[in-house]
Amino acid sequence: MDFTLYRGGCQMNKKGCNRNSAQKLSTFDWMCDLPETQKETDFVEVQFKNTRKGYFLNSTKIQLEKGDVVAVEASPGHDIGEVTLVGRLVLMQMRKNNVNPEKIEIRRVYRKAKETDLEKFQEAKAKEQTTMIKSRQIAENLQLNMKIGDVEYQGDGNKAIFYYIADERVDFRQLIKVFAETFRVRIEMKQIGARQEAGRIGGIGPCGRELCCSGWMTNFSSVSTNAARYQDISLNPQKLAGQCAKLKCCMNFELDTYMDALKDFPSKEIQLETLYNTYYHFKTDVFKGQITYSTALNNCVNPAIISPARAKEVIAMNKNGIKPEVLEDLTEETAKPIVVDYENGVGQDSLTRFDPRKKERKKNGNSSKHNNQRSAKQSENGIKENRPKFQKPIKKNDSQN
Repeated sequence: MDFTLYRGGCQMNKKGCNRNSAQKLSTFDWMCDLPETQKETDFVEVQFKNTRKGYFLNSTKIQLEKGDVVAVEASPGHDIGEVTLVGRLVLMQMRKNNVNPEKIEIRRVYRKAKETDLEKFQEAKAKEQTTMIKSRQIAENLQLNMKIGDVEYQGDGNKAIFYYIADERVDFRQLIKVFAETFRVRIEMKQIGARQEAGRIGGIGPCGRELCCSGWMTNFSSVSTNAARYQDISLNPQKLAGQCAKLKCCMNFELDTYMDALKDFPSKEIQLETLYNTYYHFKTDVFKGQITYSTALNNCVNPAIISPARAKEVIAMNKNGIKPEVLEDLTEETAKPIVVDYENGVGQDSLTRFDPRKKERKKNGNSSKHNNQRSAKQSENGIKENRPKFQKPIKKNDSQN
């Protein structure tokens, strides 16, 4: 299969499995290499602007592939979208999103988009930005407690969808009348949440990468503060909140792994009793497989680091009425302090290791020569000072006198 490279990985052709880098919330087609699955159903998944998707019936048996731009049935008129999934995976996505063809009327795919359809679509799309600015001004003039986040025109330009965010229920009956008189189209108001708005608008997260909700995520799952507690993350609202002011979705990515690892750890509420102290849980290190206990309830006082096996052993001893003398088991490797011997990859720690050496040698030579001369003078002066003064020899005659 032919492929080309783009940032982030391999991009297949229209029949390939990857998503288009410009699409948001697209699904990875892991059945693309199975040709027999591509013709199992006539349902196709069509994606419109940003995150809006729909499932349509290919009743006329048009040969559709992933990436084709099609005209689909809408109310009223028709809409323009891109085919993002075909085959058996569409049925799985419909089951996942609770779309039952027996209970819900599935609209049809009319045809592949023609040039005239694409021209009308581009004309309608060009009016979205100005329409959004005017709609925000109208909502502000009517003093409505709401925020219009995005506007999407239908492919034929006969209807406009206004996506808004509001904390409370909003009576926008007057707003719809003003919108219909101003824009001369059919109006549809759709309320979205803060996460859906972030997925539609996009942005850069605190990690420096594109927001997951606007890049590769296919659905939004609820996030609670328990995810932070399981992973021992600081319960700081400013650090736990994302660009949408809600809890970060990435806290759920490794939650299952942490929960599986914590099955081997005893409960944090259990206290460990020894002959001399009562130990309370202070910290759990999942990566090292260690638990830190403290003699104080909320402070790290007399910390003791033990393994989960040792903690369970002490708990079993306490249940039998036995209290060990020491909480630690010195025979365990986890009880010993971990000493990491770091090596310098460069081999030198001096910041001046790349400075020229000649000047330093010259300076050192002059200074050493000067010091030698100075020490020689000092030694000569010392010898002179210590030398006894000259005394006049005494004559015998003088001594006799």
